[in-house]
Amino acid sequence: MAHIEHREDKGSMAQVNPEGQQNEPSQEFMEAAAASLQARQRCRIVQLEEKLEAIEPIYGSRKGNQVFVALFNNVKDLVTKNDRRYDLTGDEQTNVDQDRLQVGYVALTHTLPWFHKKGMEMEYDKYSHMMKMLQQGADGARGDDTSKLKALVSKWVNREFKPDHPVDPDDKHSHGFTNNACGRLLCPAEIDWNDPVIRAGIQDCAEGHIVMDLSFPAFLYNKYTTNLDNLEEGLFKGKILLQGYKAVFMSPSSAKDIKGDGDGADVIQNNRLTKKSSTDVKVKKHVAQIIKMRKVTPHSIAYIACQIRFALSSVTLWWSVDGDFDYIQFWQTIMDFFKQPPGREAHCRVDRLLEWWTRKVFGRSHCNDLSTTAKANMSVNTLARQRAQRNDLTFDSP
Repeated sequence: MAHIEHREDKGSMAQVNPEGQQNEPSQEFMEAAAASLQARQRCRIVQLEEKLEAIEPIYGSRKGNQVFVALFNNVKDLVTKNDRRYDLTGDEQTNVDQDRLQVGYVALTHTLPWFHKKGMEMEYDKYSHMMKMLQQGADGARGDDTSKLKALVSKWVNREFKPDHPVDPDDKHSHGFTNNACGRLLCPAEIDWNDPVIRAGIQDCAEGHIVMDLSFPAFLYNKYTTNLDNLEEGLFKGKILLQGYKAVFMSPSSAKDIKGDGDGADVIQNNRLTKKSSTDVKVKKHVAQIIKMRKVTPHSIAYIACQIRFALSSVTLWWSVDGDFDYIQFWQTIMDFFKQPPGREAHCRVDRLLEWWTRKVFGRSHCNDLSTTAKANMSVNTLARQRAQRNDLTFDSP
């Protein structure tokens, strides 16, 4: 019996002749076995990739987490403050800071829709571990983006302004107000950097020329210029701001093309990036795809604005305060602009601005602009109706 069992086990790789002796497997048999093994391995790889994608929203979302919460409040604080908010009685009023944190928490749950449900189901130790991982991922993503933009912003500034003293990506002391190009972009929008008196005053931190977060930097504006009679005109349409956004959320190469609105071509290209290539190798996803981001949000604009401001500055370490410039207040000012417009008209302008951003970053699809009638008359739908009609005629004929 032992001999027979052994022979049956070997049967998958060897053949037995009528005399009971094993023959060496044929070349065709070996090739078939190798192909079968490769197929099983590919299936296993696909299964592992699917498992990885399943957990990616939890531990792979480091690239998107930090931009959707308050930049200087951690995830645990957002959750804690949100829980306390629901413990308030109906007579208690919330303050502005609590409302801002609530906006951050809501944005977080929209970005990570599984977050609330997972948190309710997990035991405390696992929940604490998840919170720790999210925060570590968020901090790591911010560091990655800071490093990336430090090099890219230097290149963009040198290319566009061609300063006498180029911006060195490896030397932050070549940035800031001591550099004419960086200074122009960091300069408060309401004053003229080209005035030598103003420029010297800012560089010397003289009285009356202190740069604070109460001024919008010029880099936020279209063509880096402002209309003092209408400071909203061109705000948050700065070229370098848009370049930074596309570099972080899409890819550095996408930041090269920011002129058009993307009318369809960008949508097609972005969709291709989510699929497998013809060689069945997965294309690397960009941040917006990982976090399933389909439109630009105020939180993400504020995040990039802070990152660009830091990249242009001479400060070497990320900190919430740069001299008299408070990044926390800067973040909140941008969020308030989008989230608290004073009236219907201002709200409509904010909506149009966000639509402009979404077109610039993700492109625009005209499919939704088509009427139901127009879609019904297109050849695919028309052919379906014609085939159905012919079938009915055949069925009804005697």
